[in-house]
Parts: sequence; C-alpha cells; structure tokens
Amino acid sequence: MARPITEALRATPLFFEPVPPSVRARATRAAAEVDAVVELVRGIPRIDAIDVPELVDENHEGRPLYRTSDPREYGRQLAERTGREVVVNKVVAHLDSPEAIERWTSESVRLGIRHVVLVGGTSRYIPYPGPAVTEANRICRPIVERAGGLVGNITIPQRDGEPHRMVSKTRAGAAFFTTQIVFDAESTFRMIQQYDLVCRQASLAPVPVLLSVAPLVDDQDAEFVRWLGADVPESVERAILEGDDGDAVRRSVDGALALWTTVSERARSAGVEVPLGVNVEQISARHLGDARTFLLAFAERFAT
Repeated sequence: MARPITEALRATPLFFEPVPPSVRARATRAAAEVDAVVELVRGIPRIDAIDVPELVDENHEGRPLYRTSDPREYGRQLAERTGREVVVNKVVAHLDSPEAIERWTSESVRLGIRHVVLVGGTSRYIPYPGPAVTEANRICRPIVERAGGLVGNITIPQRDGEPHRMVSKTRAGAAFFTTQIVFDAESTFRMIQQYDLVCRQASLAPVPVLLSVAPLVDDQDAEFVRWLGADVPESVERAILEGDDGDAVRRSVDGALALWTTVSERARSAGVEVPLGVNVEQISARHLGDARTFLLAFAERFAT
C-alpha cells in the first residue's frame, strides 16, 4: 500500500515524472505506453507519487500548443491502475482568468485529481492572460485542500532571486516544490540554503523541495534539457557523455546520485531544515528504461 503523499513529503519522497503519450499517437501505441509505465511503477514500491507533466509549446505570442491530451485523464488511469498518488502539472499562465483556474481545479477534483503543481509561463516578456502562480495558488489551495489534496510549484535554482519567490509561493499555499532538472550541486544547494534562511527570517516553515534528475545519455539529450531551460555545466556533460556509450546511463545515474549526496549532506551539515526528495523525469519516450534505472538507484539509496 503506497503511503499518502502528505506522509511521503516528510520522509525523503521519490516521485516519478513519466512522459504522457503524444496527442498524435495512435490509440494502440498510447495504450502500450500507459501499460509500460504502469508495469514500471508496480515494480518499484518505493515510488511515492506519479508527477504528470503538461507538455506544451508556445508560439512567439505565448499561445499554447499542447503536445499531449489532457494530463488529468492520463493521471487518472495511472492512479487507478497503480494505486499511487498522482500529481498533475498545469501551466496556469495559459488560462484566461482567475475564474478559469477555479473551474480547472474544481474539474480536476471531480476527476479524482487532488494534487496539482501550478506552473508559470516560460518568458518574462510575454503578457500571458493567466494570473501569476502566487495568485493561482490562493485560488486552487482551498479547493484541493477540501478534497485532501496539495498544491505544489516549480523552482529554478539558477534564477536570480529564486529563494524569495519560493517564500512568496509558500505563503500563497505551495506545500512542496519540484525543481527544474538539476545537474549542478552548488547552485542547487545555494538556493535551498537561501530559501531556508529567508524562511527563518520570515518565521515561516519551509516546505519540501524535490530535486528533479533525468537521464542524459547522448548529445541529443543535452540539447533537449538545455532547451527546457536546465543548466548543464560543460564539466558534467563531458563526464557523462565522453567514454563508452554503453556506460552513459550508469555515468548519468552516478552523477545524479553524487548530486543528491552532495546537496543533502551539505544541507544537513549546515542545519538546513528544508525537507528534500527526488523527482525522476523520463524526458522522452525512449528513456523509460533509463528512468527505471534511475528510480531503482534512488530507491536503493533511500533504503540505506
């Protein structure tokens, strides 16, 4: 029996973020992809929650082009077939009003989705129709809390002023954060340490932060995660991608485990009170097996 997400967040949570089937995928292929994710999750009891992304591109005006169908339906299927908690991401910047966010949240609860991660737009220069994430938190929080759910947000370690943004989002109702994919331990630790400090100054309890990690096994992956906005230091890229291609997944896993160890041990030594966990991202359909390797490695690490 999977532990409730509220309990998991207090004790080194492990989330899995699979890639939903493409909106253009044939029904048989989409069903096969769902079956494969279900099999993976059932085989790793340590997975606490399935973190379902909303895959969306934007044109130059910031208008969305959705790459998958409604992630809530995908999440509902996974929840029913695995018995795990499901968290569904939503880019609230693309909703046209506070009322639209309220409707989306109420619909989600009726569909059985209680936990959500609210996400902002990708560019600071585009006047999106939707409200800021902090306002969206305040709208969504009472709705999901009545259903026993939680609101989460995204955090970007290398972004200037991020700890203060995190405090504002925490005050507005964020119960946890998942980071952008991280490869640099120093910037990740520095953000967590500063978030802890600003929370202390504000007499605010910090909420859990899940470090997002992902397979990086070839140049295509490196280009893709940079396109997503992740910061991949050249030294990290060389350490993973230079050498025998057959060992790239293992080197990628070793790098993610080393990052986790560095950040968590430095946080402990510094007296940081921010609870930490991990969110393993699949990033693309071809990486399901690699994501499984990551999940098994972290499940083993957390068991020791």
